[in-house]
Amino acid sequence: MSIVARSPADRVIVVGAGVAGLATALRLAPRPVTLITAAPLGAGTATGWAQGGIAAAMGADDAPSLHADDTLAAGAGLTEPDVALRVAEAGPGLIDWLVGLGTGFDRERDGTLALGLEAAHSRRRIVRARGDSTGRTVLDALVRAVQATPSIETLVAGLHGLMQDADGRVRGVVCERDGVAFRLPARAVVLATGGVGALYASTTNPRGALGRGLLAAARAGAALRDLEFVQFHPTAIAAGRDPMPLATEALRGEGARLIDEAGDPVMAGIEGGDLAPRDVVARGIFQALGRGRTVYLDTRGRLGARMSQRFPTVAALCAEAGIDPAVQPIPVRPAAHYHMGGILVDAAGRSTVPGLWACGEVASTGLHGANRLASNSLLEALAFAPRISESVGEASPLASVDRPARLPQIRSEDAAVLSEIRGLMEHGVGVVRDAASLSRAVDRLAELSERGSDAAATGLLIARAALARRESRGAHWRSDYPGQLPARHSVVTPATAEAPRALQELTDA
Repeated sequence: MSIVARSPADRVIVVGAGVAGLATALRLAPRPVTLITAAPLGAGTATGWAQGGIAAAMGADDAPSLHADDTLAAGAGLTEPDVALRVAEAGPGLIDWLVGLGTGFDRERDGTLALGLEAAHSRRRIVRARGDSTGRTVLDALVRAVQATPSIETLVAGLHGLMQDADGRVRGVVCERDGVAFRLPARAVVLATGGVGALYASTTNPRGALGRGLLAAARAGAALRDLEFVQFHPTAIAAGRDPMPLATEALRGEGARLIDEAGDPVMAGIEGGDLAPRDVVARGIFQALGRGRTVYLDTRGRLGARMSQRFPTVAALCAEAGIDPAVQPIPVRPAAHYHMGGILVDAAGRSTVPGLWACGEVASTGLHGANRLASNSLLEALAFAPRISESVGEASPLASVDRPARLPQIRSEDAAVLSEIRGLMEHGVGVVRDAASLSRAVDRLAELSERGSDAAATGLLIARAALARRESRGAHWRSDYPGQLPARHSVVTPATAEAPRALQELTDA
């Protein structure tokens, strides 16, 4: 679609076309929205790869308060109780909203929703679609709805930075397409740009998940929170692919076990065992690998025999790797999966910079704390989208924007530099951390950032936050500081970032 028809005075820009961006654009209708996506709608987003489902207290034995309690327990002291309860209470209604958009969730023979169990959930509350294709199914429904909404136009382009007026208010974005930069003014901007997993050599995220929205917000002066908390999914399939295919946590909920090459249980003696929270299982596997063991997810037998029906996505991934899960265990290892930290936002999704909102993985809402509970990610994005819509409606119309004499030069990441950054993050800011490895990563990332690498600048923010947190909590585990301090958030602002000059400056827009 053309982007000329929208008046900048009324336009709201949503950057990102995963569940967060699409849901926000739909909730903003009939206000005029320009949806900026790095790839054609339905492609290049982590939402489409989400296997597990959406957590919602839909069962007769369940309640939002129980869901909130499980969220708090997984968050290791940093989840905000009021946020957890509000999101959990919104869950059932959000499922109904998706059904109304045509999302075909799996159902039992009596027509009720089929509910799965995942690690650290006390009830079966995982609403799924086509077995382990929930993300794809939800994404397709949202894309259809967006395409049928006249007030939403789409633009395939990359985000380069944020436009700000003389008072610092965000008034649009600087985008790039085919190496050419251009401005797009707007009354408000919502960042829904996803996570940072592609900064790591082992990841389940799309290759574009480099934290560009996070960095753009930082350069605009937005406060960032809890950047050190990167969740590593314990069971990425170790089959030599990049990104790594995922073996959903729901497999363990249905009885799959983690074993080593001798058939011994990897999680023996650890509280929660195979269904412990993700950070616990990821460390258990990481430590086993460090002792020279090979770790497998054992689905052999009845579960493996019905994989093609119950978990068709994983079954297809195994087939591509030459694995028959009915007779062979699946080799697995932890991989960077989800960023609990992000742009600090309030209950309405507002950042600390006027005119800028954030939704989904790029935001730090207070829900996930130090360790996200399985299947709470799609839920969070869906829950905050209507709040953001209501808040954006209060934004003042665009009057004028101070424009610089020139647009920034667009530079792509050098492949060799990005490969080095991914290795630095993997080994220095990974599942288990210590001061020596973090310091080495910080020093080298600072050098690469000064040379103009945006990926290094983003990695540097995460590494510095991890070095500063001298305790072990949730997904942040320090082998040199295994104990816990009193619970606290870490907040980075332009005044406290101690980042290189390039990170402190606003984008040339």
